[in-house]
Amino acid sequence: MAEAGLILETKGVVKRFGGLTAVNKLSFSMEKGCIYSIIGPNGAGKTTFFNALSGLSKPEEGEIRFEGKRIDGLPPERVMNLHMARTFQNIRLFGGMTVVENIMVGAHTRLRQNAVQTVLRTGAFKAEEKRAQAHAVDLMEYVGLKGIGNELAGSLPYGAQRRVEIARALASEPRLLLLDEPTAGMNPAETEEATSLVRRLRDELGITILLIEHDMRVVMSISERISVMDYGEKIAEGVPGDIASNPRVIEAYLGRRAAAGHGGAESAEDRRANPPGGGEAAIS
Repeated sequence: MAEAGLILETKGVVKRFGGLTAVNKLSFSMEKGCIYSIIGPNGAGKTTFFNALSGLSKPEEGEIRFEGKRIDGLPPERVMNLHMARTFQNIRLFGGMTVVENIMVGAHTRLRQNAVQTVLRTGAFKAEEKRAQAHAVDLMEYVGLKGIGNELAGSLPYGAQRRVEIARALASEPRLLLLDEPTAGMNPAETEEATSLVRRLRDELGITILLIEHDMRVVMSISERISVMDYGEKIAEGVPGDIASNPRVIEAYLGRRAAAGHGGAESAEDRRANPPGGGEAAIS
């Protein structure tokens, strides 16, 4: 059983790729209704952890519980059936399908018609398809896209494609939404709009949000709690103010000299791979 108020809990999760331990004994929990961020330098294991949560990969050790139910090892479609959805670091839309068709794909786990009804295109199937299409249009407009339902998803600007991907995830009716770098590649105006959308998902729809994000301005402005990963391990956890001043976090992003408060250029040995977009500057 999950503790009262917890929507997601992991204990000692380990994921290996050959001799590389990408996630190392990671224990983590988050409460329902919060916006929680996971940050860390490139290669820290963040997306690998997301893949384990969403069923794309099975951890070698540990437990993952969603709303009290153990889900480690379940395939992605069963995890989605439990009302957990995600987006991806690299956009995964069907470029040759329309925007509405892409969003409707996300609703497939909620459709009630069986294979025979689908093949025969019965009246019940057509009625359900019509409802799904109308709902897809509603979701498209909710994420800030209007009048483009019949356009091919692959023809849209990058920021709009990100919104379509979020709308597709919403079509599966998630109670927990995992967002993998939702503002990556966006200009400042698009980033502000995306940040506002994430807040609305929680405030208006009641969806709990877990996100990976490299833009520290976004992380610090939107998160209620933050976990920091480095080399597959959780090195810090807390509220934004504590994370911003944590020496281990500063060291992970900028190197040991920065953490110690020394000036001057860092050596190549001291410097870790920094996230793109200059986000590391907002840590200090």
